[in-house]
Amino acid sequence: LAIAGLIFLMVFIALPALQRSQRNTRRRQDMARILSAFTDYQSVNNGRMPGTEDKDVDDFLDRYVGADGSDQRKDPDGEDYTMKAHGKNEADGTKYYGGAEADEEKGITHKIHYWNTAVCGSTEGTVDQGKGDRDVAIFYYLEGGAIYCGDNQ
Repeated sequence: LAIAGLIFLMVFIALPALQRSQRNTRRRQDMARILSAFTDYQSVNNGRMPGTEDKDVDDFLDRYVGADGSDQRKDPDGEDYTMKAHGKNEADGTKYYGGAEADEEKGITHKIHYWNTAVCGSTEGTVDQGKGDRDVAIFYYLEGGAIYCGDNQ
C-alpha cells in the first residue's frame, strides 16, 4: 500500500509538469505558425510588414492567422491570442526590450509581442535591431516564466 501510495504521489507531481510542457510545445508551434504568417503577409504586400496600429495588427491576425475566436487564434488553455506591436526604441536604437509592461506580464497573458525590423537578441526577453525592413521578431511568455522568442532569420 505504501509503494502504491508513493507511485500515486509521483504521478501527481509529474503529471502537471508534463501537461505544462505539452502546452508550451503547442505554444511554440503556434508562434512558428505566426512567424510563417508574417512571411505570407510580406509576399502578398510587396515585402511590407503590418503596421503597429491596433487595426493593422487585428487585420493581420484575422486574415493570416485566423478569425477572432477561431481555433487557430487560441492558446492551449482556450483563450484567444492577442498581439502587441512595438515600435523602435528611439532612445537606444540597437536594442528593444519588453520593458516594464513585459515584466508585469510574466506568466500567461496570451499576448504576442512583435517588432518590425528586429531579430531575437542573445539575452532572453530582448530583441536586436534587424538588418532590414523584412525582419520581424516575436516573443511570448510561456508557462513557468520562460520566454519564447522567434524571428524570420
